[in-house]
Amino acid sequence: MKIKSYLLPLLFFGMLCVPAKTFAQAEPDDIALAEDGFQDSFYESLKQKGIENYDKAIAALEKCLKLQPQNAVVYYELGKNYLSLKDYKKAYESFSQASLIDPKNKWFYVGMYDVCYQTKDYTQAIVVVNKLIGLDIKYKEDLTSLYMYTDQYDKALALIKDLDDTVGETPQRNAYKQQILKDSKYRIGEKDQLLEAIKKNPKDESKYIALIYLYSESNQEEKAYEIAKKLEKEIPDSEFAQVGLFKFHLNNNDGDKAVTAMNKVLESKKIDTEVKRKILKEFLVFVKNNPQFNTDLDKAVGYFSSEDQALLTKEVGKVFYARKNWERAIHYLEIYSKNNPQEVESNIFLLQAYTENKQFDVLAKKASDLIDFFPMQPDFYYYSGLANNQIKNYKKAKDFLEMGMDYLVDNRDLEINFNIQLGEAFNGLGDAKKKEFYFQKADQLLKQKK
Repeated sequence: MKIKSYLLPLLFFGMLCVPAKTFAQAEPDDIALAEDGFQDSFYESLKQKGIENYDKAIAALEKCLKLQPQNAVVYYELGKNYLSLKDYKKAYESFSQASLIDPKNKWFYVGMYDVCYQTKDYTQAIVVVNKLIGLDIKYKEDLTSLYMYTDQYDKALALIKDLDDTVGETPQRNAYKQQILKDSKYRIGEKDQLLEAIKKNPKDESKYIALIYLYSESNQEEKAYEIAKKLEKEIPDSEFAQVGLFKFHLNNNDGDKAVTAMNKVLESKKIDTEVKRKILKEFLVFVKNNPQFNTDLDKAVGYFSSEDQALLTKEVGKVFYARKNWERAIHYLEIYSKNNPQEVESNIFLLQAYTENKQFDVLAKKASDLIDFFPMQPDFYYYSGLANNQIKNYKKAKDFLEMGMDYLVDNRDLEINFNIQLGEAFNGLGDAKKKEFYFQKADQLLKQKK
């Protein structure tokens, strides 16, 4: 993440004083007047900047420059005011001039970095940050991001390795590394480095797990399994070894052993939640074709925190929905809806799943409840009308559908469905004229859609 610049005025108080040599040939009274003039103008600039009168602040600073043309702080303040006005060219020039006068002050480079970042000139930002690193090594983190933004993956990967070795891994750098290693040309070198790291330190679990994933993503499952077994041998109680064993058993279609390994991973307090999520997603794909493991999937979801469970139940429900496994979709979407009643999208999926599964009594009750939560959401009126038509409660269907039509805005498909259901309702009520009217309207809308 980019480090926000700031400046403590006290750091520069001494720099505001006028160098004696500037007035070596001047009368004492003239020097006093010049000092007073500089300070008055400088503090006027701070006052005007504080109330966002940046043009007036700049005018006051220009007076300061006439008195002290080599004062770096004045240029720095000019840069900040120009940056506030989004005059990026003058802002950069001012910060740059400040750095030429005082090349040891990191905040002047931070000012240039701010300009580059705001203008998305990441190439120039790299030049600036390389100078900043000489003054503050923490900016190596920023340089990693800049290499990623400019697709310089070789340099990014080298810097990530350096930072991992010197200050330890971070989630952000791990995410960058995973992004880079999606390109197969970077994987070979990474595998070799990991093998060498394991040879040097066979007790470092993280290197095993990284290597297992690299082999798995390259479809080298036998090698992934070998590394997992080696980890298990070196560290018998290693929970990380189960990650590799899970993937191996799953690919061998050995569901029972995969479940055993998966549960050990999900129970682990050492293994990162993101790794657990990946394992659950892989198991979900497996369960779609092996429904006898549905109970194990339910148990697996239960290992996660309440917040994670909520997100996972929605995701799992949508997967089963896409596969038209309505019973399982309903199971998970109901859990999600119970914990997140305020979300529209998941509830629409749930109502459609009820419809596909012909659970019209349940659909009528749920849609009616949702209308209380969302009185202006037309989808819920539609499902309420559809459900009541199916259970032959035509008057109630008509009322819900007519109310819902008032909230329809630019949704042709839903408008067609409303008219069809209104036709059905009036048909049930024995009003042939209105039935025909709404069916014809639906037909016209269909033709317009084509």
